[in-house]
Parts: sequence; structure tokens; C-alpha cells
Amino acid sequence: MNKGELIEAVQNTLGGDTSKKAAEEAVKAVLENIATGVKKDGSVQLLGFGTFEVRNRAARTGRNPKTGESIQIAASKTVGFKPSSALKGSLK
Repeated sequence: MNKGELIEAVQNTLGGDTSKKAAEEAVKAVLENIATGVKKDGSVQLLGFGTFEVRNRAARTGRNPKTGESIQIAASKTVGFKPSSALKGSLK
């Protein structure tokens, strides 16, 4: 499922009188607020779905695939997702 398909699914779930624009704004608002929450608090927990959290990546040595030369990769931050047990259970 991509973002367009998600918007259509939200529109269908909300009912026939919901416009595609309203569904798109709802999806956009949720995604923006998850991003804001992760930046501000370090994590966003959605009960029954999972947790988005900031994760730290340590500095490490890598290789340039073209030349084979060793390079240093700086430490960085990324966002990880840990699914809830309910979401994991629904995949079986």
C-alpha cells in the first residue's frame, strides 16, 4: 500500500460523504504529528499499533563499493518502528 492507496482507504472508512481532499488532509495531519512527536519527545506510541522512536547509529567503517576503499561513516540518528504484539499477531 502506498500513500495514495492509504488515502483512498481512509476515505472509504470515513464514509461516502468524505472527500478525497479531506481524507488526504487527515492522513497528512497524522503523519506530520508523528514526525513532530518523534522530534520533540523521541518516541510516539500508538497502542495496538506500535512505537516510532529515535535510534542512534554508531560511527563505523564502511567500504566504497566502486573503489573498495575504506571510509569512515559518521554517527547518525534514524527513526525506528517497533510493532505492537497485537500488530505482530495479526500477521499470522
